[in-house]
Amino acid sequence: MSWLFGTGKPAAPGAGGTPPQVPGLGGMPPQTPGAGGPSGSPPTDSKGGKMDKYSFDSTALERAAQAAKELEKSSHAKDALQLSRMQEETKQLEQKRKMRDADTLKEQYRIELTRTAGEEKRKTMAEESKYHKSKAEYEDRLARQRYTDQLGQQAKQEEDMRAKNEASIAKQEKLRKATMDYEYELRRKNDMARVQAEMKGKAKADRENHDLIKEQLRIKGQEHRQTVLESIKTAGSVLGAGFQAFISDWDKVTAMAAGLTMVAAGVYSAKYGIGVGARFVEARLGKPSLVRETSRLTVTEAVRHPIKTVKRIYSSPEDALKGIILKPELEERLRDIAIATRHTKQNKGFYRNILMHGPPGTGKTMFAKSLAKHSGMDYAIMTGGDVAPMGKDGVTAMHKTFDWASTSRRGLLLFVDEADAFLRKRSKEHISEDLRATLNAFLYRTGEQSTKFMLVLASNQPEQFDWAINDRLDEMVEFLSPSLEERERLVRRYFDLYCLVPATEKRGRLRLAEFDFGEKCLEIAKMTEGLSGREISKLAVAWQASAYASETGELTETMMEECVMNTVRQHAKKVVWHEESAATETREIGASYTSEKDASTGVASVKKDPVS
Repeated sequence: MSWLFGTGKPAAPGAGGTPPQVPGLGGMPPQTPGAGGPSGSPPTDSKGGKMDKYSFDSTALERAAQAAKELEKSSHAKDALQLSRMQEETKQLEQKRKMRDADTLKEQYRIELTRTAGEEKRKTMAEESKYHKSKAEYEDRLARQRYTDQLGQQAKQEEDMRAKNEASIAKQEKLRKATMDYEYELRRKNDMARVQAEMKGKAKADRENHDLIKEQLRIKGQEHRQTVLESIKTAGSVLGAGFQAFISDWDKVTAMAAGLTMVAAGVYSAKYGIGVGARFVEARLGKPSLVRETSRLTVTEAVRHPIKTVKRIYSSPEDALKGIILKPELEERLRDIAIATRHTKQNKGFYRNILMHGPPGTGKTMFAKSLAKHSGMDYAIMTGGDVAPMGKDGVTAMHKTFDWASTSRRGLLLFVDEADAFLRKRSKEHISEDLRATLNAFLYRTGEQSTKFMLVLASNQPEQFDWAINDRLDEMVEFLSPSLEERERLVRRYFDLYCLVPATEKRGRLRLAEFDFGEKCLEIAKMTEGLSGREISKLAVAWQASAYASETGELTETMMEECVMNTVRQHAKKVVWHEESAATETREIGASYTSEKDASTGVASVKKDPVS
């Protein structure tokens, strides 16, 4: 801006050498086209041609100096200066902004370059991972193929070896058979030759000794005939003389008659005495035909197992609920029954009859056995389904059972399982006369309380009992399906019994995988809703069988869950079957009742069953 301060020196090109044109300042004319200067078109010479690029225009310098002087004299000099400074600052700010934009673009380019490099690196790593994966799969396929080929070659070699062995064995067998055939043929020929020689020799000897043999036979016949005749004569003379002497002596005849009479009396007495004794022994020691299982000792068992018998006699009483898991309220009630029964036995009081009813597999039979052992009594188990097939012999068998029970010196707990099979209602149920007579015999023998035996009935359908049976019951206990708490205890007990203990003691090949046993037992207890104690015990046995069936003998969580799901599905099917059977039975009973009612009222048609 030397032109503003009057230095007279022109500004360098590119640094604002041409002064700005400010209209109205000192009447400076605007540059016309064709005038030389940095901002105008290239200067031309007088002939209209372009001047040299580096030529100096003195007129333009003079005009600039003149314009500067006029500007200095003008009143707007300061404004022009201020305007020039503002223009310069604006250019500087614009330059800085461009520099910042350039830096921003540079930073964006660097970020984009980094992102692109990372993306390329990620793609490279993904490709490398894919390559390594495909390589590993290919190597695995090659290894499997090599192993398969190796197994095939090994199988082929074994097959070839087996074929060679079979061929060798067949060849040896053929040689052995040929040798045996040859030996048999030689032996047969030798035997035939020997037999022929012997027969020829014997025939020749017989022909030569024919007269001598005939004479010997004739002499032997005469001797035998003479001996027999003499024996007959001697026996007749002896027997005749003896019989004559016996008849002539009446004392001998009387003694003979008395002896025969005594012999006959002894035979008949021994026969009937042995029968009476056998029946007594059977009633005292023998097991009746209706009793399936008993803890009562017999003479045979005592002789065969003396040590076991002594231990059993002098054994201490066990807990009545040992190994039995039930609800706390039911356990408390059963414990009271056990204590009362034990004290009744010790004080020789009258036993109370008990009915245990509920779904199957809830521990009724187990408690009956434990109750007998806790009270110091013997137990006997009979099934109601065994009574009906006995027919006319059922009454005799029932009396024998109660006679046998009454002879127990320790007291007997008679447990009747599935009692509703023959203790049904006599008024509505269609039962045979033999079964009705057997039921009457049972009612006769249980009409009064006994100090010899205790009656315990178990049934899934107690509503079918005859009213007289209900009158003979003193206590009724309901066994329900286990709840979540009882199922957890049952799962833990049977898991320890069938899985954990064998795996810990290393009995067999059973092993357990690493998992939380307590948490797993709780989870299984939640899954097995509705299952009985017997079904849970069978589930534990299924776990053990699954472990034995595996290649390693290891029991895993997956195997346990599969067994649980299978058991739950089977239980659901059983429930459906039971409901269908109950509905069918209800319809049949309703139809039978309707038919009987119509018959009694004289109606010919059968009414529709209201139950169905």
